[in-house]
Amino acid sequence: MTRRLYYEDSHRKEFQAVVTACEKAENYWRVSLDQTAFFPEGGGQAGDSGFLEDVEIFDTHEKQGIVWHYAKAPLDPGAQVLVRIDWDKRFSRMQQHSGEHILSGLLHSMFGAENVGFHIGEDYLLMDLSVQVDAEGLARAEEAANRVVWQDVPTEAVWYEKEQLARLTYRSKKELEGPVRLVTMPGADCCACCGTHTATTGQVGLIK
Repeated sequence: MTRRLYYEDSHRKEFQAVVTACEKAENYWRVSLDQTAFFPEGGGQAGDSGFLEDVEIFDTHEKQGIVWHYAKAPLDPGAQVLVRIDWDKRFSRMQQHSGEHILSGLLHSMFGAENVGFHIGEDYLLMDLSVQVDAEGLARAEEAANRVVWQDVPTEAVWYEKEQLARLTYRSKKELEGPVRLVTMPGADCCACCGTHTATTGQVGLIK
């Protein structure tokens, strides 16, 4: 099982790790580490990229509790490596993901809209809603979302057990057993989520 450093500090850009396995794939290698801050693809958020020493990592995926880094060259198991995340790309995704939480939570409270799917792209984020919201409603939600950004309040991420979840109100796309990680954007949203987020709502920037 890979230790997930991105749960402990989503803003960690560089760290040391030990290579635990290296497997040949088609035209790349899958590398696992004892710990990683690279986020694996999931929940609408793409896998991180970066470098293990000077070896380029172009994608990251998780399978059965192990995070696999897709590398362009092999690394020796047992080697200690310096790991660097492509921070500009990662931070952009955290901004988009956090902005999605804020807007989704407000659309839910204002119009009963459920977010039934989303995808983080390079230039924009696509959200699918369960109901139609007209232009006037979207403008109201946009203004409310930016007010949450301007308040610059800390983002909260807490793990809860099943018996604790029964006493809480939160958004989720499916029934969850626990332990479950709830991410809260105060004043906007509380949602079950495994992704990475900005430390405060102010770091999201303008929501349009």
